[in-house]
Amino acid sequence: MRLIEKVFNPTGKNHVGTLIFFHGSGDTGNGLTEWIRFLLGRDMEFPHIKVVIPTAPVQPYAPMGGENSNVWFNRKRIEMDCPEIRTSLASIYDTVNEMLIREMAQGVPANRIIVGGFSMGGALALHTAYHLNRDLAGAFAISSFLNTGSIVYDSLDSVPEDEHLPSLMMFHGERERVLGDLFVV
Repeated sequence: MRLIEKVFNPTGKNHVGTLIFFHGSGDTGNGLTEWIRFLLGRDMEFPHIKVVIPTAPVQPYAPMGGENSNVWFNRKRIEMDCPEIRTSLASIYDTVNEMLIREMAQGVPANRIIVGGFSMGGALALHTAYHLNRDLAGAFAISSFLNTGSIVYDSLDSVPEDEHLPSLMMFHGERERVLGDLFVV
């Protein structure tokens, strides 16, 4: 499935890396773009990096009583101890892999691609970098978490000690309501 994407092509001549930034549940690529523009005072444009901000497909979302919403995957509740709905995750994996393959076909190697996201988008970024393709350069997650029994942990358990993993940056604010004080440093 091809997603609607907001794309910022490199402003220079060389496209040597790609950043894929996933929005949170209920948002869109355009909404995330506006939020970034508000925070930075400009678009995410760089001389050598392409920025892709996709919009999640519309699907029923259990935490909203089954209402349709732009979400990357479904889940029963927004709680760490709630099991993942792996069939729902599997359906977005193919789409994300298509995005990665498309970037690599344009000459950007996996180790020059970073994935990241806000909230649910951050969880998808963690799934992407540590379950789907550990050859990526890195991942970031803003105000996000993995469920306690996440398939990502299963994947990481099987990684040889000498295998290089993507770099990770994970953070959230002091007023985080879902994660609370559990992750405040």
